[in-house]
Amino acid sequence: MGLRINDTVPNFTAETDQGEIKFHDFIGDSWAILFSHPKDFTPVCTTEFGAVAQLADEWEKRNTKVIGISVDSAEDHRKWKGDIESFAGAKAGFPIIADQGLEVAKMFDMLPAEAHLPDQPTPADSATVRSVFIVGPDKKLKLSMTYPMTIGRNFAEVLRALDALQATYEKPIAAPANWVPGQDVIVALSLDDAAAEEKYGKLDKKLPYLRFAKDPS
Repeated sequence: MGLRINDTVPNFTAETDQGEIKFHDFIGDSWAILFSHPKDFTPVCTTEFGAVAQLADEWEKRNTKVIGISVDSAEDHRKWKGDIESFAGAKAGFPIIADQGLEVAKMFDMLPAEAHLPDQPTPADSATVRSVFIVGPDKKLKLSMTYPMTIGRNFAEVLRALDALQATYEKPIAAPANWVPGQDVIVALSLDDAAAEEKYGKLDKKLPYLRFAKDPS
């Protein structure tokens, strides 16, 4: 069964290029983003991890830990980081999980249980290990996105989605299409008009079920 939104993510132990981690301990009280890749030393993935490295200050502002995963060894990860940092002009300070046995990829339903790598694997053998998982401080999956190998991920959207998740976390509001911080939010139907206005001020009522309020953050 696949991992679904609001499921608790697996609490696995794994080797990384920075040593062993236990995933829930790694997350701690932070948000976390797990970026998965089908193989080291691949072109699109190098640009993506370069983008992750360049956004180090943005992750820190959002109390978010980033961690990668690829189906190669920790030693390969350390070598690959040299290419990533050379391309991006930024330090890749995040850990990358060594998932040669595919255990973590299978836990997150990126590969079927029977999947295995041949003796000389290519990126095509693990092409579906191309997902982003955003995890809340409660260790539950908040969002996932999967991309094909030929399409680099849009990190402006990853940041926008993270901002929206954090803005609405444990609050009776939602983010409308294309929302960015500072724009109006949608008030949940769990609040009637009186309760909503007491909490968020005057409402902009577009439809009986679509009511906007100023971004409370």
